Amino acid sequence: MLRRLFGKQETKTQDEVKLEESLQKTRNTFFGNIGKLFQENEITEELWEQVEETLITGDVGMNVTMELVQRTRDRVLRENIKSTREAYLALKQEMVKLLTSDEPLHIDEPRILTVVMVVGVNGAGKTTSIGKMAHLYKNRGRRVLIAAADTFRAAAIDQLKIWGERAGVEVIAHEPGADPGAVVFDAIRASQESRQADLLIVDTAGRLQTKFNLMKELEKITRVAAKQVHRAPHEVLLVLDASTGQNAISQAKAFKESAGVTGIVLTKLDSSSKGGAILNIKHELGVPVRFVGTGEKVGDFALFDPVAFVEGLLGD
Repeated sequence: MLRRLFGKQETKTQDEVKLEESLQKTRNTFFGNIGKLFQENEITEELWEQVEETLITGDVGMNVTMELVQRTRDRVLRENIKSTREAYLALKQEMVKLLTSDEPLHIDEPRILTVVMVVGVNGAGKTTSIGKMAHLYKNRGRRVLIAAADTFRAAAIDQLKIWGERAGVEVIAHEPGADPGAVVFDAIRASQESRQADLLIVDTAGRLQTKFNLMKELEKITRVAAKQVHRAPHEVLLVLDASTGQNAISQAKAFKESAGVTGIVLTKLDSSSKGGAILNIKHELGVPVRFVGTGEKVGDFALFDPVAFVEGLLGD
């Protein structure tokens, strides 16, 4: 969709406004300077070097920074761009291209029951994101159920129930220490029979330090889901804390290897100055960003919009 970034003025949605506001720390710390560089300089080698330095300092990563700047420089030459304003717009457009995915979000595909498995390390905002996602889709008319398959910690189950209440969505849970696969089995049966749900969101354990056990646990949950529902889980979403910056790359690689991650949920944008790291995550993993948490309230959660993200990152 063409928007302001591509030269067309449109009224911002509430989600776009929230996303831009949540990126204020990142914009004020690093990325707001990029616009100033284009305003204050001519298109020279020095300008491109300053842009590269700012992107790298902003946690974008060396490889993706070099690629973004080179793509922009190639466009400037190819299209005979002389205006720094147009060169800046070209950089924004290349960022949007990097963050845009051709892969559809399978949650939105029509089927009797969609199963979404949510993974991530403890403390990344996994439970909160599940509650917010449940709220988002319930408000869109979906019949949502949550499975508390992180049975390792009693606190995780209790916290998920609290977020389920906030979202107005029922949580299927067993006692702490129960078999996570059994929780998923019961939740799928409940979705198909008594609860008549069409979207099941599954919480999972976040013990990345015991990678082998975690991998086996996730594999078992996947097998249970696949036996009960065709091609389940339909999405495996990895929750990443924006404030971890480049450390999020190693987390993402570990979970992609063990859980077959299909998308990213980026949390705590509003409290971080490292929002630029998502460019590197998308570049390194080839996994699209699907959702972003933009605040602490149950409604502060939205589908990821690459254009709004780049505008929020860089400003005008």
